[in-house]
Amino acid sequence: MLDLSLNKENDILNYNLDVKLFEEFDLEIFDIMPLRKAFLISTNKGDKILKKINCTIDEFNFIVSGVEYIKKNFTRVLNFMKTKDGKNYYINKGNLYCIMDMIDGKECEFSNPVDLSIAAYGLGELHKAAEGFKSNLQIKNNCGTLIESLIRKKDEMNFFKKISNLYEEKNEFDDIFIKNVDYNIEKINESVDILKKSQYLKLCSEEDKAVLCHHDLAHHNIIIKENKAYFIDFDYSMIDLKVHDLCNFISKVVKNFDYDINNALVIMDNYCKVNSLNKSEVEVLYGILSFPEDFYEISRDYYSRRKDWQQEVFVSRMSKKVLSEESRIEFLNEFKKEILDRY
Repeated sequence: MLDLSLNKENDILNYNLDVKLFEEFDLEIFDIMPLRKAFLISTNKGDKILKKINCTIDEFNFIVSGVEYIKKNFTRVLNFMKTKDGKNYYINKGNLYCIMDMIDGKECEFSNPVDLSIAAYGLGELHKAAEGFKSNLQIKNNCGTLIESLIRKKDEMNFFKKISNLYEEKNEFDDIFIKNVDYNIEKINESVDILKKSQYLKLCSEEDKAVLCHHDLAHHNIIIKENKAYFIDFDYSMIDLKVHDLCNFISKVVKNFDYDINNALVIMDNYCKVNSLNKSEVEVLYGILSFPEDFYEISRDYYSRRKDWQQEVFVSRMSKKVLSEESRIEFLNEFKKEILDRY
């Protein structure tokens, strides 16, 4: 008999694994185990992924319709199961659940040049298949909002600066932040200036430049199978410039390997084998890369209490980001010389 109870370690997932849920998807369950923020379930119809979706039904329908649109020309994406009444989700006690086919492959290893090449080429294919996707859901359309978003983030940084300066007794994190915040505000200004001088807004109006983007290209969301890249977890997908998605991918890769420009070259070369970029797009890409995203995110998470981390964790992460800034700036200079200037 299947035990659907959760132990204390997995209780934080707050899933309600009601038998009725699986009955709605017409599944017989043999085994179930936690997998990141979801569950791997062994069923009479093969291995599946059960996931609780933290969004509205309209936002989830956007994800489903986007994936179905992509699958017309690119099939290496997740596949949603339908319930008995034809829905892609089931609501249980106010929570929205979906079940997807398990893709039997390995997570992409960014340290492996072969995996990185496959992933970049696959991303180019994904973006090409995503061209022309439309939606009336404004919250999922990010085109034209980037410059204002970065200015808003600068305002947040100034607000965090005021907060930290109000503390009579500053801790180690405050000291690091105050020492580096003005420098990073200036870097935000530089990023905004680059984007204002670029063709950003014009590109947002061009159909082959603004596509359905994944926007969460972590290594575990790219599955390598038979030397092909498969893409899963489209929770953060939205309509945006493809170079914004590409920027997020490059950033996730290079910051973990001391900002080695060679990784960016591998990504750009393989992406462009299947999906072209013009100079205007690469200028926007450079402008987005210039934004000090990590410093901003750690500061935001600390001062707005968005992360429930120990003080030591915040200090450690902030210290590492500050120490890596020289490498980041060297990377940006090399990106401009090795990539931007050759367009």
